[in-house]
Amino acid sequence: MMRLIWPLFFILSFNAKACLENGGGFFPENDWHIPVESSFQGGLTREEFDQVIDEVSDIYAPRIARRLGKLAVSRQWGNTLVNAFATRLGPIYLVTMTGGLARHPEITRDGFALVMCHEVGHHIGGAPKGGFMRGWSSVEGQSDYFASLKCLRELFKKDDNVAFISSQKVPAVVKNACEDVYKTQEEAAVCQRIALAGHSVSNLFAALKKEEPARFETPSTQVVSETNSKHPHFQCRLDTFFQGALCDRPLEEKLSQRNPYKGICDVKNGDKLGLRPSCWFKSE
Repeated sequence: MMRLIWPLFFILSFNAKACLENGGGFFPENDWHIPVESSFQGGLTREEFDQVIDEVSDIYAPRIARRLGKLAVSRQWGNTLVNAFATRLGPIYLVTMTGGLARHPEITRDGFALVMCHEVGHHIGGAPKGGFMRGWSSVEGQSDYFASLKCLRELFKKDDNVAFISSQKVPAVVKNACEDVYKTQEEAAVCQRIALAGHSVSNLFAALKKEEPARFETPSTQVVSETNSKHPHFQCRLDTFFQGALCDRPLEEKLSQRNPYKGICDVKNGDKLGLRPSCWFKSE
């Protein structure tokens, strides 16, 4: 037991810097900071920050334990950086969530959950894997896809999503697409809610980069010649979140850490919707 505790303490103390050096943030390396005393309106409270982390951890800590790993979450509310990280040391699957991210006015509770789902996805989100010094990790686009295909769907299934969506402004393209794919109101509402979580995160990207927001109506037209393991453009990432929501594979269908087509919507599996976008993924 003592051999596990010491490295865990070491990682929790120094992980954020290490992850930045390895290029492991949810956002590319940046100097965006929001202090605890921020005058910004919006974002999450400290209580909501902890609640979201608890809810995602309650789902995935037991599953990682079955892999003989340990999910450890470094809750860095006082960290002003707007980012989140994943790293691995032996059996420890570490996720770092910062208060700077949670305090940004564009982030919603669901958007913050999506970011944590993405970081969990680096650990168990399936193939393709790779990236600089990260052979254990699902690539950025795959982690995005896992977040909406599996993690948020799992997180939201306990809620009254029809009631939730009734109070939200849902773009027509999202509403129509979700209702075309899913035949029950509840399933369609979950799909819409996941898409809105992706929209929150996409708006945060745009605000930080001082660019026009991504839109569901204008998906990326980029076609990669080989799978991109790095951060795609935020329009491409919004497309990925939306397509993960539209993939109707059963929630209990497992992803493969080796086969990038198992449990996934892909043309190779006869699918036409819910595909990983060609702006980052090259289907063989």
